[in-house]
This record gives sequence, C-alpha cells and structure tokens, in this order.
Amino acid sequence: MLQVHYIKDNKETVLAGLAKRNFKNAESTIDAVLKADEDRKSTQAALDAILAESNKISKEIGILFKSGEPQKANVLKEKTGALKEESKQLTDKLAAVNVSLQDLLYTIPNVPNVIVPAGTSEEDNETVFEEGVIPELHEGALPHWELVKKYDIIDFELGNKITAAGFPVYKGKGARLQRALINYFLDKNSEAGYQEVQPPYLVNEASGIATGQLPDKEGQMYHDAKDDLYLIPTGEVPVTNIYRDVILKGEEFPVLNTAYSPCFRREAGSYGAHVRGLNRLHQFDKVEIVRIEKPENSYKALDGMVAHVQELLRELGLPYRILKLCGGDLGFTSALTYDFEAYSTSQGKWLEISSVSNFETFQANRLKLRYKNEEGKKQLAHTLNGSALALPRVLASLLENNQTPEGIKIPEVLVPYTGFDMIN
Repeated sequence: MLQVHYIKDNKETVLAGLAKRNFKNAESTIDAVLKADEDRKSTQAALDAILAESNKISKEIGILFKSGEPQKANVLKEKTGALKEESKQLTDKLAAVNVSLQDLLYTIPNVPNVIVPAGTSEEDNETVFEEGVIPELHEGALPHWELVKKYDIIDFELGNKITAAGFPVYKGKGARLQRALINYFLDKNSEAGYQEVQPPYLVNEASGIATGQLPDKEGQMYHDAKDDLYLIPTGEVPVTNIYRDVILKGEEFPVLNTAYSPCFRREAGSYGAHVRGLNRLHQFDKVEIVRIEKPENSYKALDGMVAHVQELLRELGLPYRILKLCGGDLGFTSALTYDFEAYSTSQGKWLEISSVSNFETFQANRLKLRYKNEEGKKQLAHTLNGSALALPRVLASLLENNQTPEGIKIPEVLVPYTGFDMIN
C-alpha cells in the first residue's frame, strides 16, 4: 500500500508509474485519495478543537462549583452536552473517512521501479539472461503427462477422483522425487543463510491484506467461511506475516527465511492444453525465500536472490532464461520482478518456475513493519521474496528433458536425496 504522504509529494511520479502499469482511472483515483486525506485532516482538526474546548469548559465548571457559583456551572454543563454530541458526530465522520481512504489505497498497485519496461502483457517482458543447452530428445519422446503414466509416478485421474482436477497424487518414485526436490531446495537455501521455518497453511484476513493478496486476489484463494480463514496461495504470506506489527533493530538485518509449503490457488478460468498435466495446478508444492532489508540494501539483495535461483537451476542442469516483467505483467504488490522460466523440451515452450520480487515499502506499510534508523526514527523496511523453487514445472521440465529410451535420468545433485538415479 502506498503511503499518502508519498503520493502527495510525488504525484507525477506515481501517475507515471501507474500509467506504465496501464492502471485505469489513475488520476481520478489519486485525486480521490488526496481529497479524502484533506477531509481526514480537516475532520481531525475540528474534532481536536472541540475536545480541547470541552476539556477547558470542564475545568471551568469545576472551578465554578468550588467557588459557589452552581448556576454558572450548570450553564456551562449544558454547553458541554452539545459539544459532546458534536464530537460524536465528528468521530463517526472521521472513522468513515478513514475507511474510505483505506479502501481507495487498497485499489492502487505499487509504483514500478524506473527500470521496469513499459508494456501491456507477457509478450512485452524483456529477456535479460539465458543459459543452458536445450537437449535433443530421442524419437518418440513424450510430454510429462504421458511419462508419468508410463512410469506410474503421478496419477491425475486418481487426484480428480479424490478431490478434483488440479490435485494430483504422487506415487512411488514420483513422490520420492518430489520430496527430494523439496529437501534439496531447503538445504541449499539454508546453506545460503536462510533460516528454515514451517508456517501455518491457513491465514486470517489480516495476513492476506498485509501481503497484498487481499482484496486484490480474493477470487483466486480458497476460503473457509466458517472460520474466516484462507488457504495460502504461497508461503510468502505466512512467512512475511511473522513480522507484522514488528519494529526491527538495526542489528537484526538482513532477515532471511525459507519455508516449504503446499500452495492452493483456484486459478479461475484456466483451461486448455497450456495448463495440462503439471503446467498449472490447484495444489502444488513450493519452497520460498523471504528477505527483509533496509531500503538502501534491497536491490543488492534482489540481485543476490536472482543469483541464488540461478545456482539451483545450474545444478539441476535445466536450460533457463530470466525475464524482467513489464508494467502490464507486474504483480500488484511488486516494484520489480524477475521471472525464471525453464525450457520444456517435449512441449517446446518455456515454463515459469520462479518469480523473484522487490516490494520496497508496499507490503511493509500494510504490515506496519518498521525499524529504527541511525537517527532513532522509525521507518518502513523493504520486503522481498522469491520461489526457490516452485516444484510442478521444475518437475515437468526435469522429466521431459532427462528422458531416454531406457528411462528418466535423475540429476546427479538429487541422487543423494532420491536414493536412485533412474526412473524406469
């Protein structure tokens, strides 16, 4: 959530950033925010004046009673009754103005970093790096949804029977490979200095609002109406909320956490061949990295997170590319995002496997996540997160790219985790 004072002091910058995002009605929304803020200030000032006058009269009443002048005191008491009613009206008005202002701010996405390219869709994203050799597969090579049937390692039909489409069942070596990837990612993240945490998989509304999933992505989240809890769409939500309403000390920076979690997304409107198999699921596993940084260090930290994900993909032997997302494809809360895509040889296309983002103060403002700077003043921290990594499409690419006539080779780095080097 943008800060009102930032919007007021940087109106043209905010409007230019929202234009890069193709945000509709930007100017009228910003003007409505500034007007609501002026209403808030004038209402607060009027309320403060009435409360001050009421306090002053109360003291005078006490003096008059002590001085033996009850008639004058009673006249003033009638006036305090009128002031009390007026203050109640102003208090109600102030509460309504604050809600209106907050609701307006919730609709405004983050301002993109200046290096974010303009664009309207994923077609306008910039490829900034590409690495790895796309393997040449043998004749008769299969897409992963056929491979998993052939080797009986993932069962989509069984998942559909138990739950619904998009909830696969991993079996045998498929389940062990899934667990191996999770443990490998967690170990690598821990080696890089991230503390492993195991968060809850359901969160309350306040947690969803704090990291920006609510109200923006409410339709994509599974909601338990009885307890008013949401299944998490990513481990970013509970892990970042560990620091909601926290004031960090300078020596606590940087804060680095990693977590494995299942993730749940409705993915409304996702149908067709492009979402077949593991390409898009309603439940999937992901290992997340989350950082909290001082503002002056956050973009250096973002570069470090990108380099860390690159190392994971190199060790897995996957050809990959890095995209800088354009304004039209940038997530609601992000100031800058790099997407990683692995190449699926059997499908002949790139599959998104990670997003690494800097949210600057956008989430921290909602979280009320602050720290004391060198002058002892409280200021907002920067939050960052990245997938390291999301499993379904990593697994799809590994299965397809490493298939041979004899079976599917397991990357050397995973063999100590799986206990086998071939699926056959």
